[in-house]
Amino acid sequence: MSPLNGTNIKVLRFLLTGIPGLEKSHIWIAIPFSSVYLLSLLGNFTILFFIKTEPSLHEPMYYFLSMLSISDLGLSLSSLPTTLGLFLFSVHEIHAAACFAQEFFIHLFTVTEASVLSVMAFDRYVAIHNPLRYSTILTSSRVIKTGVLLTSKNVLLILPLPFLLQRLIYCHQNLLSHSYCLHQDVMKLACSDNRVNVVYGLFAALSTILDLLFITFSYIMILKTVLSIATPREQFKALNTCISHICAVLIFYAPMLSAAMLHRFARDLSPLIHILMADVFLLVPPLMNPIVYCVKTRQIREKVVQKLCPKRK
Repeated sequence: MSPLNGTNIKVLRFLLTGIPGLEKSHIWIAIPFSSVYLLSLLGNFTILFFIKTEPSLHEPMYYFLSMLSISDLGLSLSSLPTTLGLFLFSVHEIHAAACFAQEFFIHLFTVTEASVLSVMAFDRYVAIHNPLRYSTILTSSRVIKTGVLLTSKNVLLILPLPFLLQRLIYCHQNLLSHSYCLHQDVMKLACSDNRVNVVYGLFAALSTILDLLFITFSYIMILKTVLSIATPREQFKALNTCISHICAVLIFYAPMLSAAMLHRFARDLSPLIHILMADVFLLVPPLMNPIVYCVKTRQIREKVVQKLCPKRK
């Protein structure tokens, strides 16, 4: 592998990795990957279409859901070009500038999804704890301001990452571990001091953990409110409104925490396991969230059925 000139980012290129040991089967592996990307894009665009076109869905809960779909779309579109380029056309090289831009968007939409899930937990708490004041507490203007605030916070949080990577010197290695660029993956290739990258990367990751703690606290308060409801039927009805969101939280955090635990405590495992866990984290939430919300949310399910089966009442 030829030496790399770490001081000249304009000519620096990295090599992407597909599925180790299955290089000859990449064209076949592209089929399930392409299907997942297609279904993810179709599902999230469907959610956005119905929320935009149906006046009955112009409520805070569905505005937050649209933010979640936008985050899922961003997450899918961020990794799609290099992943399908590698599996379909054997394009392994990626320019350093494109790599740094890709890792920025992947991490940006990751922390944005965590932030949206946290405000959706607060939305569920308000709806259950104070249903009569729900529409006055979470007005459309407040939802929009919340979205702008979260986006601004996350952009400012993730923006330093590509610049921290750009300042590093890359010497004799340029082989990445995935079919896309991640901050922790790129910084390991540097032969200069990357401690600032490590510390700031942990700081950025901490924001998703804080969001998880906020979600947990919100559900403790929700459970406390539900237990104060008189009848079991009303308790079940209140909790049933949270099922879709609980599924979305599990779908997002389970792969992320599993991948982090494997990276920290099981480094001797086959690289294939680490690659598959990272792929699951990036591909499964954008695929499953639209399915969960279409199946569990009656209003969206009815609108989808009406469009697909116009003669059915």
